[in-house]
Amino acid sequence: LVADLSQHLVGITTGFSGADVLLFGAVEGQGDVVVVTRGPDRPVVMHRKSRVLGVWVNTASMTFDRAPSFYGIASSRPLDEIAPATVLARHEMGIEHLRLELARAKASPNVAAEWRAGLIRNLQRLGLYASTVRNVTFLGNRLFRTQISLPANVPTGTYQVQVYLIQEGRVVSAQTTPLNVSKIGGEALVFDFAYERPAAYG
Repeated sequence: LVADLSQHLVGITTGFSGADVLLFGAVEGQGDVVVVTRGPDRPVVMHRKSRVLGVWVNTASMTFDRAPSFYGIASSRPLDEIAPATVLARHEMGIEHLRLELARAKASPNVAAEWRAGLIRNLQRLGLYASTVRNVTFLGNRLFRTQISLPANVPTGTYQVQVYLIQEGRVVSAQTTPLNVSKIGGEALVFDFAYERPAAYG
């Protein structure tokens, strides 16, 4: 398995409206290809609103210590036809297999599942988590390609593009390629100045 990206740096400027990055590669022999794109893991705080005396207020909150800031996936066939659930879960292939865990001391399994569903729903609404599995297209028997779409509100950081070759339900080869999403130009100067010298910026 050999794969690469059409670009390894996505620059965010003032007029940034999203970007498409081409992933392409080649394999030896028969098999299916799955591509997982993950943004940097970050803690996420979730709030639950309830109506109190006619006013909506935050009545509960929960913190996920580790959640990818972006998640996208593509495959050459439906995931459940490519590998068993145990393999998909081990490599976090598919939204339902993402490890978004809360400590048992904070929430029971049923309550944790509700908060997890809420987190995924919110991030899908923002376009940061995939709501569908994109296609990996084969050109002949060896060459393949797919498109990685990044929305305008994509978080900055170093992303990991993980490519898997699966044969008979087993991962036989894998490759990880970094993709940097960074502010550049005047946008970067203002951003850095605001964080490095907040008093002067204010």
